[in-house]
Amino acid sequence: MEKGKLRWIYLVILSLIWGSSFILMKRALLGLSPIQVGALRTLFTAIFLIIIGGKKIFKIKRKHWYYLTLNGFVGTFFPAFLFAFAIDKIDSSIASILNSLTPLNTLIFGALVFGFSFRKRQLIGVLIGLIGTLMLILKGAEVNPNQDYFYASFILIASIGYALNVNILKKYLYDLDALSITVANFVLLIIPTLIVLWFTNFFETFELNQSTKSGMFYLAILAVFGTGLAKIMFNRLIQISTPIFSSSVTYLIPIVAITWGILDGERITLFQVVSGAIIMFGVYLVNKTK
Repeated sequence: MEKGKLRWIYLVILSLIWGSSFILMKRALLGLSPIQVGALRTLFTAIFLIIIGGKKIFKIKRKHWYYLTLNGFVGTFFPAFLFAFAIDKIDSSIASILNSLTPLNTLIFGALVFGFSFRKRQLIGVLIGLIGTLMLILKGAEVNPNQDYFYASFILIASIGYALNVNILKKYLYDLDALSITVANFVLLIIPTLIVLWFTNFFETFELNQSTKSGMFYLAILAVFGTGLAKIMFNRLIQISTPIFSSSVTYLIPIVAITWGILDGERITLFQVVSGAIIMFGVYLVNKTK
Protein backbone atom coordinates (compact mmCIF):
# COMPACT_ATOMS: atom_id res chain seq x y z
CA MET A 1 0.00 0.00 0.00
CA GLU A 2 1.32 3.46 -0.89
CA LYS A 3 2.48 5.66 1.97
CA GLY A 4 -0.12 8.36 1.32
CA LYS A 5 -3.00 6.00 2.07
CA LEU A 6 -1.19 4.04 4.76
CA ARG A 7 -0.52 7.11 6.89
CA TRP A 8 -4.25 7.92 6.99
CA ILE A 9 -5.06 4.36 8.04
CA TYR A 10 -2.50 4.61 10.85
CA LEU A 11 -3.92 7.99 11.86
CA VAL A 12 -7.48 6.64 12.19
CA ILE A 13 -6.45 3.46 14.05
CA LEU A 14 -4.26 5.43 16.46
CA SER A 15 -7.05 7.91 17.16
CA LEU A 16 -9.36 5.02 18.09
CA ILE A 17 -6.75 3.32 20.29
CA TRP A 18 -5.46 6.44 22.05
CA GLY A 19 -8.92 7.95 22.27
CA SER A 20 -9.91 4.88 24.30
CA SER A 21 -6.77 5.08 26.47
CA PHE A 22 -8.15 7.90 28.60
CA ILE A 23 -11.16 5.94 29.81
CA LEU A 24 -8.88 2.95 30.49
CA MET A 25 -6.65 5.15 32.65
CA LYS A 26 -9.70 6.49 34.43
CA ARG A 27 -10.91 2.95 35.22
CA ALA A 28 -7.43 1.83 36.29
CA LEU A 29 -7.23 4.77 38.71
CA LEU A 30 -10.27 3.43 40.58
CA GLY A 31 -8.04 0.71 42.03
CA LEU A 32 -4.52 2.09 41.66
CA SER A 33 -2.73 5.33 42.51
CA PRO A 34 -1.44 7.68 39.77
CA ILE A 35 2.15 6.64 40.54
CA GLN A 36 1.21 2.97 40.21
CA VAL A 37 -0.67 3.57 36.96
CA GLY A 38 2.26 5.45 35.41
CA ALA A 39 4.89 2.96 36.54
CA LEU A 40 3.01 -0.29 35.95
CA ARG A 41 1.82 0.88 32.54
CA THR A 42 5.45 1.38 31.51
CA LEU A 43 6.58 -1.90 33.07
CA PHE A 44 3.78 -4.00 31.52
CA THR A 45 4.47 -2.47 28.12
CA ALA A 46 8.19 -3.21 28.43
CA ILE A 47 7.50 -6.88 29.19
CA PHE A 48 5.10 -7.16 26.25
CA LEU A 49 7.55 -5.55 23.83
CA ILE A 50 10.48 -7.68 24.97
CA ILE A 51 8.37 -10.77 24.26
CA ILE A 52 7.45 -9.71 20.71
CA GLY A 53 10.67 -7.96 19.69
CA GLY A 54 13.40 -8.20 22.30
CA LYS A 55 16.02 -9.31 19.75
CA LYS A 56 15.74 -5.96 18.01
CA ILE A 57 17.83 -4.16 20.63
CA PHE A 58 20.97 -6.11 19.63
CA LYS A 59 20.85 -4.59 16.14
CA ILE A 60 20.78 -0.98 17.33
CA LYS A 61 23.96 1.03 16.76
CA ARG A 62 25.76 2.88 19.55
CA LYS A 63 25.06 6.28 17.98
CA HIS A 64 21.32 5.76 18.42
CA TRP A 65 21.22 5.08 22.16
CA TYR A 66 21.58 8.69 23.29
CA TYR A 67 18.54 9.79 21.28
CA LEU A 68 16.60 6.65 22.20
CA THR A 69 17.16 7.44 25.88
CA LEU A 70 16.15 11.08 25.46
CA ASN A 71 13.19 10.05 23.35
CA GLY A 72 12.07 7.43 25.88
CA PHE A 73 12.02 9.83 28.82
CA VAL A 74 10.37 12.87 27.19
CA GLY A 75 7.97 10.89 25.00
CA THR A 76 6.99 8.00 27.27
CA PHE A 77 8.24 7.96 30.87
CA PHE A 78 7.28 11.42 32.13
CA PRO A 79 3.99 11.68 30.15
CA ALA A 80 2.79 8.35 31.62
CA PHE A 81 2.90 9.84 35.13
CA LEU A 82 1.68 13.30 34.12
CA PHE A 83 -1.42 11.87 32.45
CA ALA A 84 -2.16 9.57 35.37
CA PHE A 85 -2.09 12.46 37.86
CA ALA A 86 -4.14 14.70 35.56
CA ILE A 87 -6.89 12.17 34.83
CA ASP A 88 -7.15 11.50 38.56
CA LYS A 89 -8.29 15.13 38.97
CA ILE A 90 -10.08 16.11 35.73
CA ASP A 91 -12.39 14.32 33.27
CA SER A 92 -10.72 11.95 30.83
CA SER A 93 -12.40 13.74 27.90
CA ILE A 94 -10.96 17.09 29.00
CA ALA A 95 -7.49 15.55 29.30
CA SER A 96 -7.74 14.25 25.74
CA ILE A 97 -8.75 17.69 24.52
CA LEU A 98 -5.79 19.34 26.22
CA ASN A 99 -3.55 16.80 24.53
CA SER A 100 -4.53 18.45 21.23
CA LEU A 101 -1.92 21.10 21.97
CA THR A 102 0.72 18.62 20.76
CA PRO A 103 0.62 19.63 17.05
CA LEU A 104 1.14 23.28 17.96
CA ASN A 105 4.13 22.39 20.13
CA THR A 106 5.43 20.08 17.40
CA LEU A 107 5.33 22.92 14.90
CA ILE A 108 6.98 25.41 17.27
CA PHE A 109 9.77 23.15 18.53
CA GLY A 110 10.29 21.63 15.10
CA ALA A 111 10.98 25.08 13.65
CA LEU A 112 12.88 26.64 16.55
CA VAL A 113 14.96 23.68 17.78
CA PHE A 114 15.14 21.09 15.01
CA GLY A 115 15.18 23.29 11.90
CA PHE A 116 12.08 21.83 10.23
CA SER A 117 10.17 24.11 7.86
CA PHE A 118 6.43 24.59 7.64
CA ARG A 119 3.93 26.32 5.38
CA LYS A 120 1.77 29.27 6.32
CA ARG A 121 -1.32 27.12 5.78
CA GLN A 122 -0.07 24.58 8.31
CA LEU A 123 0.39 27.27 10.95
CA ILE A 124 -3.11 28.59 10.28
CA GLY A 125 -4.52 25.06 10.54
CA VAL A 126 -2.76 24.41 13.85
CA LEU A 127 -4.00 27.74 15.25
CA ILE A 128 -7.58 27.00 14.17
CA GLY A 129 -7.31 23.61 15.84
CA LEU A 130 -5.99 25.31 18.95
CA ILE A 131 -8.93 27.72 18.98
CA GLY A 132 -11.33 24.78 18.86
CA THR A 133 -9.38 23.13 21.67
CA LEU A 134 -9.54 26.24 23.87
CA MET A 135 -13.30 26.49 23.25
CA LEU A 136 -13.66 22.92 24.46
CA ILE A 137 -11.52 23.59 27.53
CA LEU A 138 -13.48 26.68 28.55
CA LYS A 139 -16.79 24.87 28.17
CA GLY A 140 -15.43 21.91 30.09
CA ALA A 141 -14.46 24.20 32.96
CA GLU A 142 -17.97 25.67 32.94
CA VAL A 143 -19.68 22.27 32.94
CA ASN A 144 -17.32 20.85 35.60
CA PRO A 145 -16.50 23.78 37.95
CA ASN A 146 -15.41 21.52 40.82
CA GLN A 147 -12.50 19.93 39.00
CA ASP A 148 -8.93 20.99 39.83
CA TYR A 149 -7.68 22.59 36.61
CA PHE A 150 -4.18 23.05 38.03
CA TYR A 151 -3.59 19.49 36.84
CA ALA A 152 -4.44 20.59 33.30
CA SER A 153 -0.91 22.01 33.22
CA PHE A 154 0.38 18.43 33.52
CA ILE A 155 -1.18 17.65 30.13
CA LEU A 156 0.45 20.74 28.64
CA ILE A 157 3.87 19.60 29.87
CA ALA A 158 3.23 16.10 28.51
CA SER A 159 2.24 17.56 25.12
CA ILE A 160 5.58 19.37 24.96
CA GLY A 161 7.28 16.03 25.66
CA TYR A 162 5.32 14.41 22.84
CA ALA A 163 6.27 17.25 20.50
CA LEU A 164 9.96 16.77 21.29
CA ASN A 165 9.51 13.02 20.85
CA VAL A 166 8.10 13.41 17.34
CA ASN A 167 10.87 15.74 16.21
CA ILE A 168 13.65 13.60 17.72
CA LEU A 169 12.32 10.54 15.94
CA LYS A 170 12.03 12.32 12.62
CA LYS A 171 15.48 13.93 12.69
CA TYR A 172 17.73 11.47 14.54
CA LEU A 173 16.09 8.01 14.46
CA TYR A 174 14.70 7.91 10.94
CA ASP A 175 17.00 5.01 9.99
CA LEU A 176 15.68 2.65 12.69
CA ASP A 177 12.55 0.57 12.20
CA ALA A 178 9.53 1.37 14.38
CA LEU A 179 9.67 -1.82 16.47
CA SER A 180 13.36 -1.34 17.33
CA ILE A 181 12.72 2.22 18.52
CA THR A 182 9.75 1.20 20.66
CA VAL A 183 11.42 -1.85 22.23
CA ALA A 184 14.59 0.13 23.01
CA ASN A 185 12.59 2.97 24.59
CA PHE A 186 10.87 0.69 27.05
CA VAL A 187 13.88 -1.49 27.83
CA LEU A 188 15.70 1.69 28.85
CA LEU A 189 12.80 2.64 31.13
CA ILE A 190 12.59 -0.62 33.10
CA ILE A 191 15.18 0.36 35.75
CA PRO A 192 13.81 3.92 36.27
CA THR A 193 10.32 2.45 36.61
CA LEU A 194 11.43 -0.11 39.20
CA ILE A 195 13.22 2.66 41.10
CA VAL A 196 9.98 4.67 41.22
CA LEU A 197 8.04 1.65 42.52
CA TRP A 198 10.75 0.92 45.10
CA PHE A 199 10.88 4.44 46.52
CA THR A 200 7.07 4.64 46.71
CA ASN A 201 7.03 1.38 48.74
CA PHE A 202 4.93 -0.42 46.13
CA PHE A 203 6.51 -3.82 46.80
CA GLU A 204 5.83 -3.54 50.54
CA THR A 205 2.37 -1.96 50.59
CA PHE A 206 0.58 -3.21 47.47
CA GLU A 207 -2.37 -5.53 48.15
CA LEU A 208 -4.06 -7.65 45.52
CA ASN A 209 -7.83 -7.34 45.98
CA GLN A 210 -10.90 -6.93 43.79
CA SER A 211 -10.26 -3.22 43.27
CA THR A 212 -6.58 -3.55 42.38
CA LYS A 213 -7.28 -6.60 40.19
CA SER A 214 -9.76 -4.54 38.18
CA GLY A 215 -7.27 -1.69 37.91
CA MET A 216 -4.53 -4.07 36.75
CA PHE A 217 -6.88 -5.54 34.13
CA TYR A 218 -7.60 -2.17 32.55
CA LEU A 219 -3.94 -1.24 32.84
CA ALA A 220 -2.86 -4.42 31.03
CA ILE A 221 -5.17 -3.56 28.11
CA LEU A 222 -3.80 -0.02 28.11
CA ALA A 223 -0.20 -1.25 28.16
CA VAL A 224 -0.54 -3.75 25.30
CA PHE A 225 -2.79 -1.79 22.95
CA GLY A 226 -2.70 1.84 24.07
CA THR A 227 1.05 1.94 24.62
CA GLY A 228 2.91 -1.02 23.08
CA LEU A 229 1.19 -1.61 19.74
CA ALA A 230 0.17 2.04 19.37
CA LYS A 231 3.74 3.25 19.91
CA ILE A 232 5.01 0.92 17.18
CA MET A 233 2.37 2.24 14.79
CA PHE A 234 3.04 5.85 15.75
CA ASN A 235 6.79 5.52 15.26
CA ARG A 236 6.13 4.06 11.82
CA LEU A 237 3.67 6.88 11.05
CA ILE A 238 6.35 9.47 11.87
CA GLN A 239 8.76 7.76 9.48
CA ILE A 240 6.34 7.76 6.51
CA SER A 241 4.87 11.22 7.08
CA THR A 242 5.76 14.59 8.62
CA PRO A 243 5.98 15.52 12.32
CA ILE A 244 2.92 17.78 11.96
CA PHE A 245 0.83 15.09 10.28
CA SER A 246 1.84 12.51 12.90
CA SER A 247 0.99 14.76 15.83
CA SER A 248 -2.39 15.58 14.25
CA VAL A 249 -3.66 12.33 15.73
CA THR A 250 -4.10 14.33 18.94
CA TYR A 251 -6.81 16.35 17.17
CA LEU A 252 -8.84 13.20 16.46
CA ILE A 253 -8.33 11.57 19.85
CA PRO A 254 -10.81 13.88 21.68
CA ILE A 255 -13.66 12.78 19.41
CA VAL A 256 -13.21 9.18 20.56
CA ALA A 257 -12.42 10.11 24.17
CA ILE A 258 -15.48 12.36 24.49
CA THR A 259 -17.68 9.56 23.17
CA TRP A 260 -16.33 7.23 25.87
CA GLY A 261 -16.76 10.02 28.41
CA ILE A 262 -20.44 10.40 27.56
CA LEU A 263 -20.96 6.66 27.93
CA ASP A 264 -19.23 6.91 31.32
CA GLY A 265 -21.46 9.74 32.52
CA GLU A 266 -19.32 12.75 31.65
CA ARG A 267 -21.24 15.76 30.34
CA ILE A 268 -20.93 17.10 26.78
CA THR A 269 -22.71 20.06 25.18
CA LEU A 270 -23.59 21.14 21.62
CA PHE A 271 -21.00 23.90 21.97
CA GLN A 272 -18.31 21.27 22.54
CA VAL A 273 -19.49 19.34 19.46
CA VAL A 274 -19.11 22.50 17.36
CA SER A 275 -15.66 23.02 18.85
CA GLY A 276 -14.75 19.50 17.77
CA ALA A 277 -15.80 20.36 14.21
CA ILE A 278 -13.49 23.39 14.29
CA ILE A 279 -10.65 21.12 15.39
CA MET A 280 -11.33 18.80 12.46
CA PHE A 281 -11.16 21.75 10.05
CA GLY A 282 -7.78 22.64 11.52
CA VAL A 283 -6.57 19.09 10.85
CA TYR A 284 -7.73 19.41 7.26
CA LEU A 285 -5.74 22.61 6.73
CA VAL A 286 -2.60 21.19 8.36
CA ASN A 287 -2.58 18.16 6.08
CA LYS A 288 -4.11 19.54 2.89
CA THR A 289 -1.89 19.05 -0.15
CA LYS A 290 -1.44 21.68 -2.83
